Amino acid sequence: MPNLDSRGTPFQIALSGDFLDEQGRDAYGGLPLDRLAADTRVAYHFLHDQAPQLGDTEYWNRFYSLRMTAEQLRDVDALILLRPWLSREVVEAVRDRLIVVARSGAGYDKVDVAACTDNDVLLTNAPLALNHPTASTALLFMLALAKRLMPQERITRAGRWDLQAAEMGHEILGRTLGVVGLGHSGRELVRLVAPFEMNVLAYSPHASLEQARELGVELVSLDRLLAESDFVSVHARPRPENRKMFGAAQFGAMKPSAYFINIARGELVDQPALVDALRSRQIAGAGLDVFAVEPLPADDPLIALDNVILTPHWNASSKDVFQATGRNVVASVLAVAKGELPDHIVNREVVDRPGFQAKLKRWK
Repeated sequence: MPNLDSRGTPFQIALSGDFLDEQGRDAYGGLPLDRLAADTRVAYHFLHDQAPQLGDTEYWNRFYSLRMTAEQLRDVDALILLRPWLSREVVEAVRDRLIVVARSGAGYDKVDVAACTDNDVLLTNAPLALNHPTASTALLFMLALAKRLMPQERITRAGRWDLQAAEMGHEILGRTLGVVGLGHSGRELVRLVAPFEMNVLAYSPHASLEQARELGVELVSLDRLLAESDFVSVHARPRPENRKMFGAAQFGAMKPSAYFINIARGELVDQPALVDALRSRQIAGAGLDVFAVEPLPADDPLIALDNVILTPHWNASSKDVFQATGRNVVASVLAVAKGELPDHIVNREVVDRPGFQAKLKRWK
């Protein structure tokens, strides 16, 4: 039997159902469920109404728009969250019991952070697990675009070896890389491209000159970065001021030979303007793992373009990532179940709130 709190109930953990496959199993193999099962302080369950069901082909058109409900969290102390949205209305409805939300990933733009703080709910994430996978995806796009990987693959399958000369790529060695956002993944990309002896420029309003110097990066304006870069890689956070920061003017400022890479968030880009820039060859090409609307509609004009590589907001989500984030979120909720603070707290100001401290005290 789990240990009980003063109300005579165990520490209840809910996991969003989009972790599961159609057979009700952990779809990605990263959750250490054995740790939850072995811990006598807790009980856990999946929210199966959010999981894909056999024969429900429409699920994959709506799974990015799943939303948590108050009913799902009515008797829950901790939520391990993958994709669903968590709104202020829901947080307020369950504020008396919900104490922690552990986001399985680095981003938390689908969670109302202010609502969590106002209602004494701790929010944690896994900020380090995706640094290398995200940066390596950007490097993958850079190499694939520069070396014409996709067109060369197509002519090989078509038996058109006569088109070899038409699909000659180039190296990234010695080229100029522009990194927009010098946070965790941006800095990791700088580290990864070091052997390629690239000239690295960065636009990052929150980065320090000392930090940039240590990385061997020159901090510049966005205008200069766009004008001089052979590759523009976006690592910025989806803050309100960054919404559609890349539009017609920005793509017009880039070299016709330059490539645009977005592995951050789709809302940072005016997608129709990007389509126009690619279609008109105003820029040479793009590598995109994120989009304005997800899943990307089957009739989206990006799909018809031959100078863009598209991946389904998933290239950085390797098995290694799910194992790392799984360990992280389980460790976070188990820490709270012991009355302790976990690592990687997003809204640290909640810690000193009397309401949060009262909740935490129940489990000490």
